[in-house]
Amino acid sequence: MVFSSHFFLFYFLPLSLGLYYLMPIRGRNLLLTLLSYLFYGWSNPLFTLLMMFSTLVDYICGWVIGGTKPAGNLRKRKIALFISIITNLGLLGIFKYSHFALENYNLLLSTAGLDGLGIETGFRFILPLGISFYTFQSMSYSIDVYRGEAGYQRNFIDFACYVSMFPQLVAGPIIRFQEVANQLAVRTHTMEKFSRGVAFFCLGMAKKVLLANGCGKIADVCFSAGSMHWIDAWYGAIAYAFQIYFDFSGYSDMAIGLGLMFGFVFPKNFSSPYKSASITEFWRRWHISLSTWLREYLYIPLGGNRKGRPRTAINLLVVMFLGGLWHGASWNFIIWGLLHGGLLGFERSRERRSIYFKLRRPLRIGMTFVLVVVAWVFFRAETLPHALDYLGSMFGIAEVPQTSQLISGIVYQPYFLLVMLISSIVVWASPQTWDWTRELTVKKSFVIAMLMALSITLLTLQSYNPFIYFNF
Repeated sequence: MVFSSHFFLFYFLPLSLGLYYLMPIRGRNLLLTLLSYLFYGWSNPLFTLLMMFSTLVDYICGWVIGGTKPAGNLRKRKIALFISIITNLGLLGIFKYSHFALENYNLLLSTAGLDGLGIETGFRFILPLGISFYTFQSMSYSIDVYRGEAGYQRNFIDFACYVSMFPQLVAGPIIRFQEVANQLAVRTHTMEKFSRGVAFFCLGMAKKVLLANGCGKIADVCFSAGSMHWIDAWYGAIAYAFQIYFDFSGYSDMAIGLGLMFGFVFPKNFSSPYKSASITEFWRRWHISLSTWLREYLYIPLGGNRKGRPRTAINLLVVMFLGGLWHGASWNFIIWGLLHGGLLGFERSRERRSIYFKLRRPLRIGMTFVLVVVAWVFFRAETLPHALDYLGSMFGIAEVPQTSQLISGIVYQPYFLLVMLISSIVVWASPQTWDWTRELTVKKSFVIAMLMALSITLLTLQSYNPFIYFNF
């Protein structure tokens, strides 16, 4: 089930809100948990068993860690933390990376002339929706309890509600337990909070349906074509950069809005990332919850920037390698992560001595955007050869067949040009949803209502409605 669907908008959401506000306060977390399991299991009910298993393991581990005094049995606490981490990483490894690992193992043996030692199997696991998000979220709870940064949750229903909460279950933001622990126990429900939640949801829907879907069609046409003129290739790559931003930030806005409707305040997940003047700044603005998770649970434990510049560069490379792998079991994602890791390390090592940092901010923003767009090619392309071929078109080193003129006739239609123009304005000149919705006026409410009506109309007329981050 996706947010941008008629069933969710006109059946699931109204019914959920109605039942929630009719339910006595003590039963609301239980109801929200049941609704979340219904939401998650809509496409495949078996997925709920996997999430329940992860929830149960981390609840027990958190109870063991939190219920054991640090000065008492340190070994017992460490074992519980180890079980939590291994269980969650094991689930990710089995369902997300096992086939990738097997393919590369067989390829390595074949290259070495040892085909007979390869493992052949026709069995392949189905990737459960959102497993990367809820395993990271659940695992962070055990780590925070072990560190003493969060108290352990005695109420299993409240903890299950935290892990499974449907607004942010399948595509984030990744919420640390300490950010909602108090809200699980006591939270306020006001008309102001609810209204802002509706505004967040409607604006997120508009980003997704009105902008991301249009940009996505351009990107699909360009990336599915063969060699093309360099202008068309850049146009398609920029369209994908807009698509993935509006797709994911739109989903995050809808998730934050739904959270507000149910009384929860979730953290900000995007902060105009394409206004960044460096890759370092980009990662402070893009997918903030993942950046925070990687920093807190990988970068800092590896030593962060405390052991000199060479070690800092290595730490950044390792963290972004794992960040790329987290997005998907593919060499393309790994290369994407390594590119960002290398750029982060370069910026950190050069600091303010580089000419790059002496340029005016608009030029640095433009340069950063170009680097991000080039890296997105690996994120979007289906295979590594596909990515390299596409980059060849972007930099004018690929042969351009006559048939490539057909691409221009498709992607430069007035509708697509209008979508790209509006996307550019929203990316670089419009206020953020987080700020714009702080005070809702009559004029703003009218604009929001019109955007939502237009979004619903387009949902009715179009069948193209992918959610990129559902694949992660």
